[in-house]
Amino acid sequence: MSTIKTVRIYAKDQPAGYRILVDRLWPRGIKKEAANLDEWKKELAPSRDLRTWFKHDPARYTDFRQDYLEELADNPEWPPFVEHLQELLQKGDVLFLYGAKDEEHNQAVVLKEAAEEALAKLP
Repeated sequence: MSTIKTVRIYAKDQPAGYRILVDRLWPRGIKKEAANLDEWKKELAPSRDLRTWFKHDPARYTDFRQDYLEELADNPEWPPFVEHLQELLQKGDVLFLYGAKDEEHNQAVVLKEAAEEALAKLP
């Protein structure tokens, strides 16, 4: 069964799969050719204001998560993306790539959670 995986774009060993960058800003030090992306979904990343407020502070993660989920719910790009994910997952794994150092408290983790919940509701 295919899955969504969160992977730090700077990781040396990365699993195979359809590669989607989920950061709003391009990761520092990564050349576009070397990133080998299939998509860059910056329109689904947290807003600039939310990202700036969060500052990847684990103490703010719970509030960040809730606010980001609300942003996704209001984002017109979200429903078509979930349908697109459903199609992609029929072919193989999907990687949500991110640049944050913290592997547990970042937008890719929240996006994966939201996507899995939304996919479970699709026919």
